Amino acid sequence: MGDQIKTTAEAAEAGALPRAHEVHTDPDAPNAKDQAVPKRVSDKPVAQKTPAQWAYERTVLYLKKFEEGLDEDHEVAMGFAGTDAGVLKIEGMGYFDPDIVTFYGADPTGAKMQLVQHVSQLSVVLRALPKPREASAPNRIGFKLIEDLEQGDA
Repeated sequence: MGDQIKTTAEAAEAGALPRAHEVHTDPDAPNAKDQAVPKRVSDKPVAQKTPAQWAYERTVLYLKKFEEGLDEDHEVAMGFAGTDAGVLKIEGMGYFDPDIVTFYGADPTGAKMQLVQHVSQLSVVLRALPKPREASAPNRIGFKLIEDLEQGDA
């Protein structure tokens, strides 16, 4: 029961080497090829990662890159497509092997939220929201998640 039938797309993705490609209208925008990928992400072959781990790692890279473009008055949040669930200010992220990714946070009123998503349904819209006025500095979850990828054991 160890072998599973995969679509051509799933087989190609599983065998792919980690790489990214981007094109921007802004000539000063950093490109994916210029971004450092943590050694721990690139060392383990994609075929040896669960879909949840692979989706988590790539989403963390996008979160950090998005935060790098924010000013001191904004924090990262995610919007939900096709639902009236609103926006979740991302305060944490994780995964549950083999195929679940989860986001922890709060809505704009401060109400606690959590999104639990199967990797086949993963669609994340990153948004910049004003940080709370009482906060002295914006929270940068992407930077914390990258630190965990570089040092921790995911």
